[in-house]
Amino acid sequence: MSESAAESFNSRPDGSEEPLEGISPADLQALTRTPEIDGPYTLGPESTAQENVPRGQVSQHHWVGGEIYPGVERDYWVYVPQQYDGSQLACLMVFQDGAMYLGPDTNIPIAFDNLIHQGDMPLTIGLFVNPGDRGPGMPRWGGADNRSVEYDSLDDRYARFLLEELLPPLEQQYNLVSDPAGRAICGISSGGICAFTVAWQRPDAFGKVVSHCGSFTSVRGGNQYPSMIRKSVAKPLRVFLQTGTKDLDVVFGNWVIANQDMAAALAYKDYDYQFVLGEGGHSLVHGGAIFPDTMRWLWRDYPR
Repeated sequence: MSESAAESFNSRPDGSEEPLEGISPADLQALTRTPEIDGPYTLGPESTAQENVPRGQVSQHHWVGGEIYPGVERDYWVYVPQQYDGSQLACLMVFQDGAMYLGPDTNIPIAFDNLIHQGDMPLTIGLFVNPGDRGPGMPRWGGADNRSVEYDSLDDRYARFLLEELLPPLEQQYNLVSDPAGRAICGISSGGICAFTVAWQRPDAFGKVVSHCGSFTSVRGGNQYPSMIRKSVAKPLRVFLQTGTKDLDVVFGNWVIANQDMAAALAYKDYDYQFVLGEGGHSLVHGGAIFPDTMRWLWRDYPR
């Protein structure tokens, strides 16, 4: 990740800037992305613009806050495929750290263009949501935004924010499916555990999860998930997990082991899941390179 990842683990919950107890200089260095550990991955042709493929449109918007995160503003973007004309239902895929997923490590809108055109995934509208800013009076765990509070917490607050505040205007504007099998949610790092938490809390609203380098560690209790999965009745979720052999190993835990534990728990409860372990570090480089294949697996049996 970027230096902001290090910042997010270098401040106290009250917002002061003193390092958290237990954070070492080696941890801070590990939390700052170094490209040489990203692995031997590049985007393929399905993530680059192709001739004669309809191009979707991405529009930027700004959220000014609501009741769930009062006073917390954020940017978000909406991708609409060119083929969408409102006459048919569109699936939905929500991305946390939206600006990152729009960036060159993944080129999600281009990948969507190509995959939809090829029939490898259904007609899908993408919602790319940034974490909220600090907001008046909101607790935070370092950094300059509300990211860890929203993403690393295991309660239903962020799910409620999406379903009760951010999505209703989108659902009024676009003809979106309500079937959770047609609604996916995705994220990296804290955004990865956030994607899982939203679907775990609301499987009636999201049936598909993609987690890249998910932080299923002790940042805010995410290390409890493997045990929770094993002890709970299985939920109707399809889950894709990705991480790399050079992912983080810091005071909050080891990301490789955490994701392996998640995969083992999902297997134990007979979930429909896939776990991919690559060679890279804590970044979207590997996840972006395999994103088209991830989409084919995720949407493999959904009606076109």
